[in-house]
Amino acid sequence: MLKLMKLEWEKNNVRKYMRNAVILAVILCLFMFALAYLGIANDPETGVPDAAPGNGTISAPVELFTSMSFLVFTSVMLSSFIVSAYKNRTMNLMFSYPIKRQKILASQMLAVWVFNFTALVLTKLLIYGCVLAGSCFMVSSFPLDFDMTGAGFYIQLIIKSAVVITMSFIALFIGMAMKSSKATIVASFLLILLTEANIGDFTMAGNVVFPVILTVISLIFAFLSVYRVETNDLM
Repeated sequence: MLKLMKLEWEKNNVRKYMRNAVILAVILCLFMFALAYLGIANDPETGVPDAAPGNGTISAPVELFTSMSFLVFTSVMLSSFIVSAYKNRTMNLMFSYPIKRQKILASQMLAVWVFNFTALVLTKLLIYGCVLAGSCFMVSSFPLDFDMTGAGFYIQLIIKSAVVITMSFIALFIGMAMKSSKATIVASFLLILLTEANIGDFTMAGNVVFPVILTVISLIFAFLSVYRVETNDLM
C-alpha cells in the first residue's frame, strides 16, 4: 500500500501540492498573526474584536480558517487524484494492472489523506507557535486559550485535524456519484457551511457530538467509494 501511495504522489507531482500547502500555511499564519496583534478584527468604533458568538478566543478563528482552507484543499486533491483520473480515462490503465481496484482507489485516498493531515497539523503548529511567540512582545486582541506545553493540546490538535481531513471523503463520494470534479469542490464548500457557519447564535462548530457523527458518515462514504469500485463501470 505504501508503494502505491508513493506512486500516486509521484504521478500527480506532489511537489506542486507541497508548494501550494506551504504558501497556504504562510498566508494563514500571517492572517492569524494580524488578527491577533494588528487589530484587523477590531470594531472601528469600540476598538474591541468583532467576533461571532463562540469565536472570542484565538483558537476558534485558528481552527475555523485552517479547517475551511484544508477541507477545500483536500477536496481539490481528491478531485485531481481520483475524479479527474476517471474523467480522463487514466484510471483505465491503472485498473488494468494485476492489483485489485479497491486497493488502487484506497491507496489514492490514503495518499491524499496522509498528505493533508500532515500539512494541516504542521500548519496549525506553525500558527499557534507564531501567535505564542508574538505574545512575548505584543498584546493579543483575543485571549490565548491554548497551552503548547501540555499533551492535551497536541492530542486535541491531531484529533481535530483527522476529523476535518476525513470529512473530505463525503465530497469525494458526491463527486464520484455525479462524475464531476466541480461537484467534489462545491460539496466541500457546503460541508464548510454545514460545520462552521453561524445562524444567529446557533452553530455546529462548538458541538462535540456533531463532528463524531460526521466522521462516522465520512468513513461510511469512504468505505462505499472503495467497496463499489469493483463492480461500477468506469466514468
